[in-house]
Amino acid sequence: MEIRRDFYLEKLIKRKNNGLIKIITGIRRCGKSYLLNKLFYDHLIDSGIKPDHIIRFAFDSADDLLLIGEDLIQIEKQDRNVDPEKFMAYIRSMIIDNDMYYLLLDEVQMLDCFEAVLNGYLRKDNMDIFVTGSNARFLSRDIATEFAGRGDEIHMYPLSFAEFMSVYSGDRYMGLSEYMLYGGIPLVVLRDGTSDKAAFLQNLFTEIYVRDIKKRKHIRNIGELEELLDILSSAIGSLTNPEKLKNTFHSVKRSRITSNTIKKYLDQLEDSFLIESARRYDIKGKAYIETPKKYYFTDLGLRNARINFRQFERTHAMENVIYNELRMRGYNVDVGVVPITQKDDNGRVTRKQLEVDFVCNLGSSRYYIQSAYFLPDNGKREQEIRPFRKIDDSFKKIIITGDIIAPYYDDHGILTMNIYDFLLDQKSLEK
Repeated sequence: MEIRRDFYLEKLIKRKNNGLIKIITGIRRCGKSYLLNKLFYDHLIDSGIKPDHIIRFAFDSADDLLLIGEDLIQIEKQDRNVDPEKFMAYIRSMIIDNDMYYLLLDEVQMLDCFEAVLNGYLRKDNMDIFVTGSNARFLSRDIATEFAGRGDEIHMYPLSFAEFMSVYSGDRYMGLSEYMLYGGIPLVVLRDGTSDKAAFLQNLFTEIYVRDIKKRKHIRNIGELEELLDILSSAIGSLTNPEKLKNTFHSVKRSRITSNTIKKYLDQLEDSFLIESARRYDIKGKAYIETPKKYYFTDLGLRNARINFRQFERTHAMENVIYNELRMRGYNVDVGVVPITQKDDNGRVTRKQLEVDFVCNLGSSRYYIQSAYFLPDNGKREQEIRPFRKIDDSFKKIIITGDIIAPYYDDHGILTMNIYDFLLDQKSLEK
């Protein structure tokens, strides 16, 4: 079954022949190779590009490596990368005229000196380069810097809810429940049976993600990293920082881990795209508050697998889903803080901070968003909109709720919409 990834395919199409190396990054198993070697390849063919002018090469393919006189088994045994001279000789043999050639290179980090090789190809007017990678340095968020300003990154996420629903046979209500539980890794979505999905997710976490981080960062005490993952998994969307996490380790785990080590682990988890952090932003003061932060999982299925599907709160899961959707749409997402002063019953002035779940910025657009799983009465609604009422700018303010309601604006101009309309319509915030 084919899962269309038109959102990312359009990004690749728009970047054709722009003189840069197109770099597809993202968490492992999110569909990067399929996007490049199937969907984008089919687009090139449909556009009239001759097959012999599209050079596909996967550096983890035994068959492809034989084409250049390399052996995958020997490369593994010798713990080395692919010889760049052999690869470049092969490419030279494939270029037979001055027409445009498209290089689609998968797992390119397995090529030795790949940065120099690809930068060299940029000097040729008839070569357009697209690459993916899913471990070693290609897990890093700053991979584009490897190409000295010549890289154009397309960051890919697991399936959005809309993409998930394109292959899901049930209704959107059951679909969202399954999506929040098992996530959007394509290989998981296409599996049958809940036990099979759960087992596959747990295996992915241990055998792919944790092992890659351990190998790439030479982590000795992998137990500490895994315990940190357990803590983060149990507290998605909660404000925390390395010092708070250190105290949790000391009190619960009886560990002597330092806050500096925890910060290093958090950075490594973000580099691997397993988690993302949202900083706090003082809306009135127009300044960032560096600590604490909120952490969200790139895929909720992986988060749930980490804690053996024991702790599933729809409120936090919905918040994580909204965060991921906003990031996928390209927004920079912060946690909003609105400082206020108020008098207590004794007339004393106190200071307090109200929170806006998400402050979303993209170019000149900004949205303030609250995630509210249920709005059972006016009291709950007043609680959600109170921070909005304290913001004196004109940017749009939105409540996203799990209640099945039609979108509406209240007397304060605040838009309320349901989670399904938000997730299934990429233009929903603009309406």
